[in-house]
Amino acid sequence: MNTALVTGGSGYFGQLLSKQLLAQGTHVRVFDLNFPDFSHPNLEFFKGTILDRDAVKQAISGVNKVFHNVAQVPLAKKVDLFWAVNRDGTQIIADESAAAGVEKLIYTSSSAVFGAPKSNPITERTEPNPAEDYGRAKLAGENICKLAVRRHHLDVAIVRPRTILGHGRLGIVQILFDWIDRGLDVPVLADGNNRYQFVHSDDLASACIAASNVKGFAEYNIGAAEFGTMRELLQAVIDHAGTRSRIKSIPMGPAALAANLASALGLSPLGPYHSLMYGRSMYFDISKAQKELGYLPKYSNSQMIIHSFDWYQANKSALGKGGASHHKSPVKQRSLSLLPYALRMIPE
Repeated sequence: MNTALVTGGSGYFGQLLSKQLLAQGTHVRVFDLNFPDFSHPNLEFFKGTILDRDAVKQAISGVNKVFHNVAQVPLAKKVDLFWAVNRDGTQIIADESAAAGVEKLIYTSSSAVFGAPKSNPITERTEPNPAEDYGRAKLAGENICKLAVRRHHLDVAIVRPRTILGHGRLGIVQILFDWIDRGLDVPVLADGNNRYQFVHSDDLASACIAASNVKGFAEYNIGAAEFGTMRELLQAVIDHAGTRSRIKSIPMGPAALAANLASALGLSPLGPYHSLMYGRSMYFDISKAQKELGYLPKYSNSQMIIHSFDWYQANKSALGKGGASHHKSPVKQRSLSLLPYALRMIPE
């Protein structure tokens, strides 16, 4: 039986990926600081951090493939950990994967490596141009993987997802869900007609597994095939929820300035990447993944956000006060909680 190591396998996406691998008959070894929320006869757990080389070496021993998902995400806003985890940790994973002779390393990167693109769609030939520390650190991880290909002949696939949605996905989107659930107004920047692509976690997991079965270095940009504007996306949730929420436009420049100031002062959960991208268009050309991986996303933007919202509504009373994974945890809104009330003063 093939064995796959999933770093960050107890996080939001790591658990979904592990379950898909298990369903396909793969033995899964989760490497994380926390236990997964589920058990399976073919699931084993190694406790450790990717910054501990000895622990990584032990976890990688005897595995066929490594799915590297551990990352400090923008919500964390800890610049030193962006670099320590996303760069230095990836260096250790790549080094030990090469030394152990694993068949394939699949590195889950981020669309943040492209910053705020000058044009869309973004292809695998688009030059990365990150605009903040999270994106820069994820790009450093990509470059480490590419160097391991050249120096150690490690077989690597780099998978870049658009913003992830799906059942159980909280983080920043939980704030929007909370406001819509309560019938509060929600903002868009400028007119909200920026085209913005998401990806469902199930579709992303399928793409990562498919990429693990392709021999030779490759990069794949992964997102939904059907998507529209940010305003259309939010309106789809409001219509589905049947609440009195309205979409209100606010100026992009002053809003981004205020958001970054509040974030720097610790008054807002948003990080620089959120204010950079919320009002801008960004979407991938997924034709390479469709052709080489047989990637056929099951969810459109509107379907996946409704799927996510329904899960939130069904589980909101049981949500804890936090957790190890930012994407699985409710977010403290801080000063953002005042925004819907300020939006009431803006005419439609």
